[in-house]
Amino acid sequence: MLFCNLCIASKRYFLANFGLFLLSWFVLSVAHADDGHFLVLNYHDIIESKAQPVSSTDVSVDRLEAHIVWLRDHGYHIIRVQDVFDAAAGKTALPKQSVLLTFDDGYQSFYSKVFPLLKKHHLPATVSLVGEWMAGKNKPADITQALLTWPEVQALKQSGLVEIASHSYDLHKGIVGNPQGNTQAAVVTRLYDPQTARYESDTEYQARIRARLLDSAAFIFQQTGERPRVMVWPYGEYNRLALEAADEAGMSMTMGLIDGFNTIADIHALRRLILFGNPNVEQFAEVITSLRSDRQQRVAHLDMDYLYDNDPKQTELNIDNVVKRIKAMNINTVFLQAYADPDGDGNADSLYFPNRHLPVKQDLFNRVAWQLRRVSGVKVYAWMPILAYQNHLPENWYVQEWRDGKAQKASHIYTRLSPFQADARKYIAEIYEDLAKYCNFDGILFHDDGILSDFEDASQQALAMTQQLWHLPGQFEQLHATSAMRLAWARHKTELLNQFTDELASRVRVYRPGIKTARNFYALPLLQPDSEEWFAQSFSSFLAHYDYVAIEAMPFMEEAEQPLVWLHKLVEATAAYPEGLNKMIFELQSVDWRTQQKIAMPVFIEQLTLLKKLGVKHLGYYPDNVFTDQPSLKVLQQHFSLPNLP
Repeated sequence: MLFCNLCIASKRYFLANFGLFLLSWFVLSVAHADDGHFLVLNYHDIIESKAQPVSSTDVSVDRLEAHIVWLRDHGYHIIRVQDVFDAAAGKTALPKQSVLLTFDDGYQSFYSKVFPLLKKHHLPATVSLVGEWMAGKNKPADITQALLTWPEVQALKQSGLVEIASHSYDLHKGIVGNPQGNTQAAVVTRLYDPQTARYESDTEYQARIRARLLDSAAFIFQQTGERPRVMVWPYGEYNRLALEAADEAGMSMTMGLIDGFNTIADIHALRRLILFGNPNVEQFAEVITSLRSDRQQRVAHLDMDYLYDNDPKQTELNIDNVVKRIKAMNINTVFLQAYADPDGDGNADSLYFPNRHLPVKQDLFNRVAWQLRRVSGVKVYAWMPILAYQNHLPENWYVQEWRDGKAQKASHIYTRLSPFQADARKYIAEIYEDLAKYCNFDGILFHDDGILSDFEDASQQALAMTQQLWHLPGQFEQLHATSAMRLAWARHKTELLNQFTDELASRVRVYRPGIKTARNFYALPLLQPDSEEWFAQSFSSFLAHYDYVAIEAMPFMEEAEQPLVWLHKLVEATAAYPEGLNKMIFELQSVDWRTQQKIAMPVFIEQLTLLKKLGVKHLGYYPDNVFTDQPSLKVLQQHFSLPNLP
């Protein structure tokens, strides 16, 4: 419905930009390790050299040793946890290209296979233990491997080579996280009680996490005589509240599972590269040097409104069908609608998750996102409006448009709350906060409603801020008097919207620290940068604020006379910006909204083929329709799917 809405809306309205915080993180992640930067590598069970891997995280002992030798031969230094603590305290500096080795779950193979390698090569490592499992309780049925014994743990500790870390006491499990009964990571999930149909409160959640982490530290102390100082989060999942609880329990270093380099400033939540697919030395080298940051994105953009049905059984059938379809595509990303927009006007009438402000159409987003992540194996971005929330709120909360010689509520199809209004900003931020509390997802796609035309925002508070903060005229007539003044005003509004989305992302990161961000982007501001005056958006600013920019590469919607030529110009304009092609997702249309007809598959293939030929890295399309097989699954498998990578 997103791009259908755009057909109705004026072409002068648009969307988005990308965060300075994220840009700095991205640069750090893809740069070569410098002074003070270090990697943390994550392994699980180590198997015999000729054994067949059972789990995707199994690594054979011969390949593990090959990884160690490659690191040594390429100038990497395998360091101890104590080295990181010393560097953080300012006692020493880490050597260039430092690496921590970590092994999760406390498998017996760490003693029988890894420990001999550590002694052979004189190397340190960290092993993390699950308290319940070590106590012989509640070990999952699919964990068939033997675990370390306490005498073996004592021998590891006494060697001076091995750091004993906590992998929680009883949090390495799933708990019920939604009305549909999905079990999700216990550390970051609000427990849902089907008997009372309620979620765990903030107070109940914090008390549970705090108690469990204190239990974990105490259990390891009882067995080893030393309290753990490292917390390795089960499934790599944590949030700010969990970090605070770990610190209280004496574990000031924690480790997640986000790809990337670390600095000593990251000690409270270290990034780790998990090794999948028993990589050979060449594949290992590619992972270490690229940190998987160069991987292509293939994106299907889904309407939750298509999946929802008044009949719960039909809804579940729809979900099952779309999950199977996405899995069969062999793609890696889904943009999933988290708000309800049944009339297709682009405004959020209600939401698909629990929240404190808008009606809940159905508590469904967490269910669909989880099924897509776990069954289809994709990253899921919550597609959310920035400003367009329908509710009966005070009139002065909304964007004002200068019309007929005065400021009045904007006439645009998007009924937008004003980013200049503090109460409106707080209202929206709390919606995003609730999304993060109750749903498990990987990123946010900011909708294309975050726009301000050259006649907006003309509200009293917006004009006052324009004058006081930006030192521009406080009267609309003066702001609109010349093209230069309009563009100057637009650039400030562009940055205001970008900063607001940064604020929304920061609210989400309290609960989902690993999320990435993307924002929809109209084509005109890329092709004609001065049109920022009409939209309050620019590609250069988006590159600075978001991980990805999702441009509407939709020639039929733009009524381009020569669609392929138009796409060629779009790619050329993108490539003119540093990092342009690395961060731009080209979203093709699968429906021609002018005629309400499907895009013919030969045309769709032709456009896909051209974009790939021109060097486009990230591709997507909107909408995906599971009911009509549009686009054709066979076509997607042939022309859109990704190769399998470790």
